[in-house]
Amino acid sequence: MVHDVADFLRAHAPFDALDKAELDAVAGATEIEFHPRGATIVHQGAAPTDVVWVVRSGAVELLDAGRALDLLGEGEMIGHPSMLSGLPATFAVQAAEDTLLYRLPGAVVAPVLARPAGVRFVARTLLERPELPPGAPASPEVALSGAADPALRPVGALVRASAVVCEPDTAIREAARRMGESGTSAVVVATAGGGVGIVTDRDLRSRVATGEVPVDAPVSAVMTAEAFTVAPDRLAGDVLLDLLDRGVRHAPVVDGAGRVLGVLDDLDLLATETRLPFRLRRAAADAPTPEAVAEAARQLPGAVVALFDAGLAAPQIAAVSSAVLDAMTRRLVDLAIASLDPAPAPVSWLALGSLGRREGVLSSDADTGLVWHGDDEDPAARRWAAELGDRVMAGLDACGLTADEHGVRADRPLFARSAAAWRTALESWIADPGQEQAVIAASVLFDGRVVAGADVGATVLETLVPPRRDERLLRLLARMALAHRPPSGFRRDVVVAHDGEHRGTFDVKRGGVLPIVDLARWAGVAAGSTATGTVPRLRAGAAAGILSEEHARILAEAWDLLTGLRLGHQVERHRAGLPPDDHVDPATLNPLARRYLREAFRAVIAVQRRVDREIAAEQVFGTGR
Repeated sequence: MVHDVADFLRAHAPFDALDKAELDAVAGATEIEFHPRGATIVHQGAAPTDVVWVVRSGAVELLDAGRALDLLGEGEMIGHPSMLSGLPATFAVQAAEDTLLYRLPGAVVAPVLARPAGVRFVARTLLERPELPPGAPASPEVALSGAADPALRPVGALVRASAVVCEPDTAIREAARRMGESGTSAVVVATAGGGVGIVTDRDLRSRVATGEVPVDAPVSAVMTAEAFTVAPDRLAGDVLLDLLDRGVRHAPVVDGAGRVLGVLDDLDLLATETRLPFRLRRAAADAPTPEAVAEAARQLPGAVVALFDAGLAAPQIAAVSSAVLDAMTRRLVDLAIASLDPAPAPVSWLALGSLGRREGVLSSDADTGLVWHGDDEDPAARRWAAELGDRVMAGLDACGLTADEHGVRADRPLFARSAAAWRTALESWIADPGQEQAVIAASVLFDGRVVAGADVGATVLETLVPPRRDERLLRLLARMALAHRPPSGFRRDVVVAHDGEHRGTFDVKRGGVLPIVDLARWAGVAAGSTATGTVPRLRAGAAAGILSEEHARILAEAWDLLTGLRLGHQVERHRAGLPPDDHVDPATLNPLARRYLREAFRAVIAVQRRVDREIAAEQVFGTGR
């Protein structure tokens, strides 16, 4: 019988990733159960199970209060969400027909599900399971998988109705009538040459209702052309960030043939209660004073909590929060420039560190820098830049952004320089990384983006770092990738600190997030990528062969998990009126999260060891990559 069981399991995930000996061990612990049609296998709300079942033949239904939600057939697994999370069964399981099941002990299956292939299997099966009834809380395993995350859906699937399309000479009155009849908040205008313009309800309110443009004028008088358009396969989360960056709330969805499939607005991308990021961005853009920007900033933590409660994935929340902070920073820079004498030279304001990577959370520091594009010896330019730095940083401080403990601030000389001085400093740090603050400065700087002034949207790697491949730079980044390591010691399957103020907890930032960020920075720059985000850098590193596909994927999954744990911990502290921190007690995590966290740390350690070996080989043999 063992061979029959092993042969069957081998054909189905996650057991298809096991070798023969491992598979035989699982098969040897397997028992057989028969359930006639209509028999209840698991009762809804039953105590956490310590076994799982695999359907050998027949079929089972998942039921919510007696209502059939899903049908599972041969080779599919049941019971693993409850077994892994230690939580009661979300759904009842009933035999839809005479059914033969393989019953596997949880102690045997759990190690299989904790492997990378098992993690993918669990995430996939949870994503494919039916959604909970409206109002029902999501279980931790569903939240961990991202099943509730609308940001992972292609925007083409979110289009609710066909677009209202009109010609440029259509009267505004007629266009408004069509908008009203269709219940849409925008009309698309077919412009010359196959382009696309757009007129939104906001255009009608701000320009037509005020009498600025008569209702009988053509829509071309109020349309925006060319409109920002998106392809139907773009992910909703990415489009959301584009809308925030551009300060718009609508995007026509256009396929490869140029056909307008529909128009998305922010309501399609986020639930109504999470529209606050758009309102905050608009409030910041229109703020007449730094105090008004600070007033908008005070609402940002509440927006983060709303996004978290709405089920948006933590990396997407961090990106949205960073985009809103970009808008606030731009407004503070604009207000400061307007209050000063004309600039002697163009300036660029930099978001550095986590904000530069668009990975800011509630505890993120305000890492900032300033570049002026003029003569480094010009005292007028130096004084003007210093005054700008003082005013903007005062505004950011009033917004509640935490000052960086290492002094990474645009009002400090180390991080406010001319472009030429920046390049000289970078060359010096690369040549001699032992200088005081060199590693810290380089690490946050290489994650930087220009968010205001000249060259908005460019990265530091594009503007200040020479494009040539520099082996010294790669060695510096490789050493930085080993600077943060998971702490030693285990408690309940999680690496924890042995001593100190936070004994018994683990620092999810320094012990988990930063090691992956550092590894990604090294891999991305080594691959020639100018991306600043952690996941895009990992992908670039894999594409260039700097990282294996497997290591890049595992690190990306680990980063998602750790970011989710970090943000969830900080949201709960915010609810309790406590300041955000990064010290998580493993006892507060469910078993599934603890197992995945252990695998995440092991993945980080494995890649760090490889980088360590490569550095040692270079020192012995004097070879470059």
